[in-house]
Amino acid sequence: MFCAVYLGFTPRLASESNDSAENRLEKIRNLIEASKFSIHDLSRCQARTAGEHFRLNMPFELGIDFGCRQYFGDGREQKKFLILEAKKYRYQAALSDISGCDISAYGDDEQKAPQKALKNVRNWLVSEANSEKVGAARIWGAYSDFQEWYWEKKLAEGADEEEIREYPTSELLSEMFIWNESGRPV
Repeated sequence: MFCAVYLGFTPRLASESNDSAENRLEKIRNLIEASKFSIHDLSRCQARTAGEHFRLNMPFELGIDFGCRQYFGDGREQKKFLILEAKKYRYQAALSDISGCDISAYGDDEQKAPQKALKNVRNWLVSEANSEKVGAARIWGAYSDFQEWYWEKKLAEGADEEEIREYPTSELLSEMFIWNESGRPV
């Protein structure tokens, strides 16, 4: 999300509205139809412990996006996707139908994966969306600045550390825009 915001894009998330009366799948479908660019991270589909169910939301949403591109018309055939995965060919075990697609792997090293994922998103936005050619290292450094700013802001608003970690993604995204529009303070 941060990389997209930094490069001038507006990430759209189903969680941007928390109205329990809204059908989540309908929200996702509407966002997919309205978006020219989509990022799908398949790495979160894996169960982490024995007996845990693996998550199929991202592959399902990717399928909806492929269908939108293929069948919806109205210019949607020009949609662009970035498919991310931690391990380059792991997705083929469960989703072999997309084995002809270029998947961007970022590794499963917990220390290096976030930077590598950011680099993949940056490179894709530069090549497919003609975004500003800012280096991934600069964006990563700005993300560190943002995290510090965000943390201090939330503490000043009276939040505790646990609360800050549990804020909804939509609020974090909103704060990214505020930080960006405020001149990216450090």
